[in-house]
Amino acid sequence: MVKRSIVVSGHKTSVSLEDAFWHALKDIAREREQSLRSLVAEIDGGRRGGNLSSAVRLFVLDHYRRRAGAALSVAGV
Repeated sequence: MVKRSIVVSGHKTSVSLEDAFWHALKDIAREREQSLRSLVAEIDGGRRGGNLSSAVRLFVLDHYRRRAGAALSVAGV
């Protein structure tokens, strides 16, 4: 786990994430043609509690779960 600093909505904060989550978050931002900062700000704005690191992990998990569900739906499973 690595602590990374990022500026979100004009203030500096940090997130502690495993490399796999950090790389996945960057991939999602790239797919959405969105900056990493704006994606993290979106996640920060939508969280209902807990810390930002947890919110990022849950966001990444949900993203890939939705993607897997869509793939299964297309495949007729």
